Formats: sequence, C-alpha cells, structure tokens
Amino acid sequence: MAASDTTPRQGQTRQVFDHLRAAIVGGRVPPGSKLNIAGLAEELEVSAGAVRESLAMLEAEALVISEPARGYRVSPVSLADLEQLVTARIEIEKLCLAEAIRHGDLEWEGGIVSAFHRLSRVPERDPDQPGRLHHEWTLNHEAFHRNLVAGCPNQWLLRMHQLLYQQSERYRQLSAPLGGDGRDVKAEHQALVDAVLDRDVQKAQQIIADHLRKTAELLMNSPFFAGAPAP
Repeated sequence: MAASDTTPRQGQTRQVFDHLRAAIVGGRVPPGSKLNIAGLAEELEVSAGAVRESLAMLEAEALVISEPARGYRVSPVSLADLEQLVTARIEIEKLCLAEAIRHGDLEWEGGIVSAFHRLSRVPERDPDQPGRLHHEWTLNHEAFHRNLVAGCPNQWLLRMHQLLYQQSERYRQLSAPLGGDGRDVKAEHQALVDAVLDRDVQKAQQIIADHLRKTAELLMNSPFFAGAPAP
C-alpha cells in the first residue's frame, strides 16, 4: 500500500483512539464493557481496521484488555488496583517534581502560574449536574498537574506520569460525586504551587503525596465502591 493510501486510515485510527479514550477515562463506557469492533466501526463511520488499531493502542495504555477468542473489553477497576495505582503515582509524581524543581526555568514557572489561574477560575462541579465534575475544570486540572512537572527533563518519567494520571482520572470520574467533607482543593493546589516555586523539593513532595492520598480516600469511600472488599 502506498504511503498516501495509509493517511486516511491513520486519521481514522487517531479519531477512534481519541473518542474511545475520552469515553473510557470519562466513565461514559463502564469497566468491563464489551467493545464490538463492527459496531464501533459503524457508529463512528470508520473502517474495522482503524478500530482494531485504536484498540491495540488503548491496550498499550491499560485502558482496554484483549481476551483470546473474546475480543476487547474495557479494563476492570477494583479497590486493590486503585491502591496500587495511587502508590505508584505518588512515587512518580515525587520524582517528576524533584527533577522539575531542579531543572525548571522561568518559562516553566510561568506555565504553572498560568495553569493554576485557569484552574482557579472554573468551578469543580458542573452547575447543571452537581454530581459530576465540570468538564472544563477536568481539562484545566490535567493541564495544571502536567505543567507542574513540565520542567522534568526525563521523558520516561513524564510518560509514566501521564499514564498514571490518566488511570487516576478514570477512577475519579467513575467515583463521582466527590467531596462533601469540607476539603479545600484550591488551597491544596495553592500550597503545592507555592512549594514548587520556592524550589522546596521536600515540601512539594510531601504536599503532593498528601494531596493524592486524600483524593484516593474519597474515591475508596465513594458510592461507586460501596460494599467492595478492602484492598
């Protein structure tokens, strides 16, 4: 096949990949759901080959799993998996923050301040659906955490950071609604910004660890996991 012939297929694959990843991470496709290749191809008006390729890409990100003779389904979730995920994310976040603080420049600092400002200007909850997180807040929250570690020069650490953040966000969306305990997330983010801009590695690492553990505790105690055995 000529290179020019592959371009439409590559575009379709990316389209399906972005669509399914957003739906899975956003909790719109429940864990364990069967993913029918023919059905998805018809729904999204793409080739079956593009769907297969996108599912293989999603499997590499641990968002779907393939089973012999049974096809693909959305990766399951559990309290045990969440506990391991949070532990791994804390360690990677601490490493990325330390490297970012050591190597980040003024442009990196400006990116953090800008991302925090955008995050602070949007309510965490959707005014029309208080039981769901505000879509724009979700996007800004991801950008904020990404900017915090953007000064880290280690690309492998940053890839792991993105993968773990994505998995954590999936749990967050599935376990909404969150909060109700008087937690001041904005103040936690502000404290993190202050520590990072002060170039205080130890303080920043402690704040991010506490921040992620608090979120994990809310997820574990959410209605989504009600009655589930402890990890």
